[in-house]
Amino acid sequence: MFEVRSDEPKYAFLWDKETKAKNLYGDSIDLTSEGGELHGDSLRINGDGALGENPNRYKQHGFYLNADNCIGCHACEAACSEKNDNPAHIAFRSVGYVEGGTFPDYQRLNISMACNHCDDPVCLKGCPTRAYTKYAEYGAVLQDPDICFGCGYCTWVCPYNAPQLDPIKGEVSKCNMCVDRLEVGLKPACVAACLGNALDFGVIENVPENREECKTEIPGFPTTDITHPNIRFQQSRQTKREMTRTDSMPLKYHRDDNSGKYKPVVDAKKGMRKHWNWKPLMLAHESSHVMFTLATQAIVGAFVMLVLGNLLGIEAFSAIVASNAYVPLLIAMNVLLTFGLFKLNMHLGKPHRFYRGFYNLRHSPVSREIASVSLFYGALLVYTLFSLVGLTALATLFGVIGLISGPVGVFYMYKLYRIKARPFWDHWQTATSFVGTCLSLGALTIGLVALVSSSIGAPAYIVLAACLLAGLLLEAVGHTAHAKDLRSGEGEGSASWYEQNTKYGWPYIISNGLLGLAIIIAALLIGNPASAIGWLALSVTLLATAAIRRSLFFALVIPTTMPGAFFWKNKGFEEHAKETGLANMQQVGVAYEHRRSFKLGELMETIKTTSLKDAINQIKAIFS
Repeated sequence: MFEVRSDEPKYAFLWDKETKAKNLYGDSIDLTSEGGELHGDSLRINGDGALGENPNRYKQHGFYLNADNCIGCHACEAACSEKNDNPAHIAFRSVGYVEGGTFPDYQRLNISMACNHCDDPVCLKGCPTRAYTKYAEYGAVLQDPDICFGCGYCTWVCPYNAPQLDPIKGEVSKCNMCVDRLEVGLKPACVAACLGNALDFGVIENVPENREECKTEIPGFPTTDITHPNIRFQQSRQTKREMTRTDSMPLKYHRDDNSGKYKPVVDAKKGMRKHWNWKPLMLAHESSHVMFTLATQAIVGAFVMLVLGNLLGIEAFSAIVASNAYVPLLIAMNVLLTFGLFKLNMHLGKPHRFYRGFYNLRHSPVSREIASVSLFYGALLVYTLFSLVGLTALATLFGVIGLISGPVGVFYMYKLYRIKARPFWDHWQTATSFVGTCLSLGALTIGLVALVSSSIGAPAYIVLAACLLAGLLLEAVGHTAHAKDLRSGEGEGSASWYEQNTKYGWPYIISNGLLGLAIIIAALLIGNPASAIGWLALSVTLLATAAIRRSLFFALVIPTTMPGAFFWKNKGFEEHAKETGLANMQQVGVAYEHRRSFKLGELMETIKTTSLKDAINQIKAIFS
């Protein structure tokens, strides 16, 4: 148990009062009935099997922020980091702010935010390793870093930037509600350290003494519809009609006169000039996802076309299966998919724990995608082996397994990106992009291998060109509708559209031009299907536009996250720190993304200059 000091101040202790039955969302505040299945369980904090003495132990607790009182001193951050022994680049609680007005009538609104221990925690459902648990004790959503393998999906789905992915340790950690302090009747460390009496904590919906309001929204706070967060606000001072962010996010908050609520709208703080930014676009943290999604969708598309087309007796695909190109094509498909899976696995913080990705098949679309794609990979490999040795019946059986598992994998690949906390992805265009890529890159893969072997006739090339054209047109339709919806909408999705036309303006225009050119070339190939020059030109054009567009897909997404400060929790400052070398100073609080590559470089120096035993020990440290 947490040891209570003899001189603990009174304000550090939880206050107890009569509680309500339902919260503002209509959910029950009592999380288990008296004498129920969970009643009397121990949290076994630090191995201690004793029970806490809190009389409200099985009620939903939450934070209360009086924004009128917050002075932005960051004492809550410091207390949280000290208690949890966090490094400088990790903060479970952070203080950001929004501004409004001009001198002398200037206003700044500070917002202290940590995990909100939501009624419907999307991190719990999304995590493929089942590292998250929502406990009946206090309603705390706890996460076990030892189970996490560092995919970072929980950081995508959380609207409040609560889970923190450590690029050095390769794992996620987050606020644990200080349940060890709650067990002995103390408030969380951040609340006890608050200088301005802005933060408070207790059973949700209980308004603390000397407080007036219990709101669920505040300017800069994302919508509560996604997760039903357990945090309440008081902000009785009149704020300006427009509140802006000081971080690099092109967002500001505009008050709706009818509802009185603040809505996020685009803040064109960087002007409308178009930029290139090729390096951050093509060498981004998510480049592994770019390679994996493109490779997987291409191979699934090619496999479905070949196997299903052959089973249905479509002459063009039957001719390809019977040609000399078929075996090299199967080998190429296995190589490409292996490469994609390897890149995805090495993207994990703990690649050697990849098997944990199957743990949450019940809820997580990530687990379902991993399971489906892995099954497809196995089916493709066995199908290839049986086809090589002439066991047609067994090859057909595994071909059917691949026909089912491949599209299912692409479906869950689509589902895992339909994230409400990332409006740029939460659009049906994601489906048209993925299916279009299956058709276009799948047909291109088949066509290029067949072209090298020169073993199929013009009718087969016509069908391939038609499939390719259909995929490109499908993607173009979705892309056009997506851009139109984002431009006419509001919020983070429109902010993504703004960055698409400014920060990455020229790559976006080039990708559009290449997509149009690819459509023209594919249409011309239907009239001249066996043109080697046409297929080569199409392959260069299509691969270039696919790489740029999929990189934009990851680079442009703006989450519904809390506002940061000028230096802290500011993506713009983080990029500046990495470019200038400030990130090498640990106290700056910015860590490089690909830390493992630096460690591997250090390992090579160790091998050159020290003993084999020291090198082995360093290998263990890298992957521990």
